Amino acid sequence: MPAYIEPRVLKGFRDYLPTAEIQRKKLIQKLETAFSHFGFVPIDTPVLEYAEILLGKGGGETDKQVYRFKDHGDRDVAMRFDLTVPFARFMAQHVEELYLPFRRYHIAKVWRGENTQRGRYREFMQCDFDIVGTDSASADADIVLTIITALKSLDIGGFMVRINHRGLFNRFLENKGMSEKSSSILRTVDKLEKIGVQATRELLVAESDEKTADEILYFIHPEVEFQETLNKMRALCAADDPLADEAYQRINAVYAIVKKAGFADCIQLDPSITRGLDYYTGIVFETSLGKMPEIGSVCSGGRYNELANLYTDRKLPGVGASVGLDRLIAALETIEAQKSQQPCPAVLIGALDEALFADYHALAMELRIHGISVEVYPEAKKLPVQFAFAEKKKIPWMVLLDCKALDANEIPLRILANRETRSFKSREGLVSFLKEQLASLNRESGQDNG
Repeated sequence: MPAYIEPRVLKGFRDYLPTAEIQRKKLIQKLETAFSHFGFVPIDTPVLEYAEILLGKGGGETDKQVYRFKDHGDRDVAMRFDLTVPFARFMAQHVEELYLPFRRYHIAKVWRGENTQRGRYREFMQCDFDIVGTDSASADADIVLTIITALKSLDIGGFMVRINHRGLFNRFLENKGMSEKSSSILRTVDKLEKIGVQATRELLVAESDEKTADEILYFIHPEVEFQETLNKMRALCAADDPLADEAYQRINAVYAIVKKAGFADCIQLDPSITRGLDYYTGIVFETSLGKMPEIGSVCSGGRYNELANLYTDRKLPGVGASVGLDRLIAALETIEAQKSQQPCPAVLIGALDEALFADYHALAMELRIHGISVEVYPEAKKLPVQFAFAEKKKIPWMVLLDCKALDANEIPLRILANRETRSFKSREGLVSFLKEQLASLNRESGQDNG
């Protein structure tokens, strides 16, 4: 007996079977269409970068998650943990070859050695889109509108884009004499949804004191109305603080643009949204699903005016967001969206007789001409094996054509859902029945199935 190597994958990594990969490709195509409608163009960057490129300013917790090692040339290298830091390096290196403002999108895998959980893996796909070369409310709002347009194109149901401004939060902390601890406090507040209010308060007390911790929790609590929340945030900063005024005006301007575009119901001001990464300097975004808020943010990002400063003295302010494709897929599976997008054939033609494969393929081609997707089982195996194959692929109908049925000019069709078999005297009758049934399924699912 040969000693086989056990087939297995690393924890936090996975294979994609055809159904999952087809669904992922469809989602990517819809996202690319949405991005292109806003003028974004595609780029790509290497998986491996010099470690100093990626770790220059990622933040303490992020640095611990990076896959870092020495390559064969004894160079200190790391695998990209997101697409934003490599993009900052890309802009610094190629800015003279590009035009500003520059809009890009980048859909690729990234790697983080973090704890795995539902919808979160160590290897995952990110879909980033950014505008670099302008620090304006228009660009910030365009990212919000792109998020809304992209998610609406995926038909995932209700969602909410929650926004905040890191500058306003920082001015509040400055007013409380906590500016030296702002980074750690922001990261603590970023954990609010994961660990809850009480645990967050305990961490904030450890950073400051009970009075300050309660004031921070009051600041990050959203009010009912957008403007009411924003006014409260501004009032808790110093009255004569021009930086607080600037942040206040920026959020107001972004909201006015999104509201005028007709999407005020898709945006919420949430002061607890801080984003854990240190490179964000202004407005930040997180997007939650109405049907599955527990899955976490499916699209996050913000403004990063100083990130490219690590690589160039040229001013390259940027704003962008990233769609978490794997989280979206996990959510879609839970809300049974994947079922309605099942990419299986409509009909399986069973192989009952080796001598009839020419007839099987001829029938299959005729059905395909009428827009019905068909697969021919390739070997004349026992029927239970073929039935099991069809049910595993969720194929609803199976043609059972043998010599006896062929001589009688009949086409038996097995309806696998209830194991009923119907016979048709003509191919036209079979086509008519299948098209009627497919139309009914399409009406129920609201989709077009081939």
